[in-house]
Amino acid sequence: MPLDLTEHLISSETIASGGMLTVKRDQVRLPNGHTSQREYVLHPGAVVVVPVMENGNLLLEKQFRYPLRQVFIELPAGKIDTGEDILETGKRELLEETGYRAKHWVKLGAIHPCIGYSNEVIYAYLAHGLNAGAHQRDEDEALEVFELSMQEMLAKIDAGEITDAKTISALFLAERYMKNNSL
Repeated sequence: MPLDLTEHLISSETIASGGMLTVKRDQVRLPNGHTSQREYVLHPGAVVVVPVMENGNLLLEKQFRYPLRQVFIELPAGKIDTGEDILETGKRELLEETGYRAKHWVKLGAIHPCIGYSNEVIYAYLAHGLNAGAHQRDEDEALEVFELSMQEMLAKIDAGEITDAKTISALFLAERYMKNNSL
């Protein structure tokens, strides 16, 4: 019989609440009967898109990320708005950030990037059959869009130039999908 590893909620309090995130502190009963405290972040979820260009390259972004005060290389991504369909989030974010629309979408899977302190889930999609247009970025978005081949991306991961967890995870899922399926 498998061991029950579930922690059971005793009480919960909200420590902080902002425009997107809420920080909670819960008292829990552990499987061994002891109690403990858990602090964690509630997140609305997000979608990351792996856009595949006609030439096989992938569409990427460079974007400054304030918490770490540096520019990161990432795949297009964004948070799910309240009540929004997950695929629609991917379509919206791809268009807003890059100006591209895709004819074909493949759900690659779900990524849990911060399981120790957040409930965030990032849904990964592969998008191909891209058509270029004008981006529709928010006022507070500044980014550079560019292409890299899969091999160039993997080399940048190996060199430590791409460290974003959602990008690395989505690329892993996309590479596996692309090896087994034609686009």
